[in-house]
Amino acid sequence: MGRLADKAAIVTGGGSGIGKATAVKLTEEGASVVVTDVNANTGHAAVEEIGGRAVFINHDVTDEEAWQRVMDESIDRFGNVEILVNNAGILGTSAPESPENLSLDELRAVRKVNVDGVLLGCKHAIKAMKDHGGSIVNVSSLAGIWGTPSFVAYGASKGAVRQLTKSVAAYCGKQKYGIRCNSVHPSWIVTEMVDDLSKFLFDDPEQGREERRQAIPVGRLGQPEDVANAICYLVSDEAGFVNGAELVIDGGQFSQ
Repeated sequence: MGRLADKAAIVTGGGSGIGKATAVKLTEEGASVVVTDVNANTGHAAVEEIGGRAVFINHDVTDEEAWQRVMDESIDRFGNVEILVNNAGILGTSAPESPENLSLDELRAVRKVNVDGVLLGCKHAIKAMKDHGGSIVNVSSLAGIWGTPSFVAYGASKGAVRQLTKSVAAYCGKQKYGIRCNSVHPSWIVTEMVDDLSKFLFDDPEQGREERRQAIPVGRLGQPEDVANAICYLVSDEAGFVNGAELVIDGGQFSQ
């Protein structure tokens, strides 16, 4: 049996990229997984690929009523929810913006998904888990720690997720709920979002990716599975003394 046997998890943005890889890894470790995504096509496809212990719920993370529905349906299906991975997020809705030309509309659009969505997830997970304990992992970014000259709204939103994580961990500890909350901070992971980022940042996206690869001490770009493995550890009992932490997953980029 896997280290997450008899546990039920919710993974937002689970239809692709890091979310999908995380859902796959959690099921491999024995968990039942509710994959949620705003894109029904990718969500259904992911669940079909994962198999029997995964179900899909169409879900807009910015909608609080939808969060309550997801929690209710998950508990009805699996009895409890012990794990939440707040993974859903967006890079932006327009070309990269600097602090000098960032529009409030762009800031609010990114914040709505990346911050409000995570806050709502934590809020409803706490209510669902506080009687039996559990684990929350919020997917932030290295951009939430490092300054970013472009995609400023994204970096600011991921910095907010970093701090929110610590507040949730402190609150749940004070309330003695038995709920841990940690964040992960990936860097250049091979996903559709990073492909989009490369197209914005580099005249030649392939050359840009190669330059990023050379700048990473381990000599490669990250894969979604690298992040999924870290998340699986954080939600397992092996990480029982890890709480309010920020786990950087960047191949050593931040160490330089």
